[in-house]
Amino acid sequence: MGSGSAVAGVGVSGIDGLVWREYGEDDLPALTGLAQACLATDGGLPLFGRTPLARARLLQTRTHGAWSGGDLVAAVGVGTARTPATATGLVHPVWRGRGLGGTLLDWAEKQAGDAGLLVTTETWNAGAEELFAARGYTRTFTEWVLRHDLDALPAVAAPDGVTVEQATLGPELFAIYRLSFADRPGFVEPEAGEWLGDLRDDEDFRPELTLLARGPAGEAAGFVTVLDDWIDQVGVVPLWRGRRVGAYLVARVLRGFAGAGAEAAWLCVNDDNPAAGLYRRLGFHDFGRRARYLRD
Repeated sequence: MGSGSAVAGVGVSGIDGLVWREYGEDDLPALTGLAQACLATDGGLPLFGRTPLARARLLQTRTHGAWSGGDLVAAVGVGTARTPATATGLVHPVWRGRGLGGTLLDWAEKQAGDAGLLVTTETWNAGAEELFAARGYTRTFTEWVLRHDLDALPAVAAPDGVTVEQATLGPELFAIYRLSFADRPGFVEPEAGEWLGDLRDDEDFRPELTLLARGPAGEAAGFVTVLDDWIDQVGVVPLWRGRRVGAYLVARVLRGFAGAGAEAAWLCVNDDNPAAGLYRRLGFHDFGRRARYLRD
């Protein structure tokens, strides 16, 4: 995607001298810098401050950015290949309160046309929430991003009769995943090969910390999967809930992270998931939110 033409002059709400233009691959350092500035103020998904996710969210089919001198102060990318169209936008914290967010949303809605628009925010703030609500958007998804500083590790005793082993990527692990999540509202079962393949092919997959818990008769009780320094998924089968299986698996992973020299561990949890309370009791603390908003 090229850099596009530049238009300078009077900007939004009396802001003079902003240059609005299409941005592209050469602008990725500026995009990641903008994402990092927003994360530093709002919290959210720290991976958004790295090139792969910044590229995926912000370098979509159509792009629009505002520059002040050599600094990118606002940006939005819109994907138009699907219905609804998708968008992610950012306004630098120093430049908020001047109408830039509304201008980005106006532009994104124009690109989406009649397809509707699904907006993803990897770094949430209350001002954006107010803007989306005023424009008639419905928040369809919210996750808390949680961080655990590994200088203090929780002590969780092994549940009676439970043993833990390194999980094998195969049909049994998928069956445990399905059983653990089938009763969650909105659960959509993926194909086994797709779910297992996504783990196997992820360059950040940590097989040594991906664990399976078994009961005294060898029956599966729960599992945890790990990517890099992230606890990816934790599941406990219904018959074993309320017996510390999930807490014990997470504590084992935290010890594994610390033993490998990590400074912190991360996870995301949906805001309606009761496991959020467990994670906070284990020492995780809030590091912001991420959300999606839909206007049909």
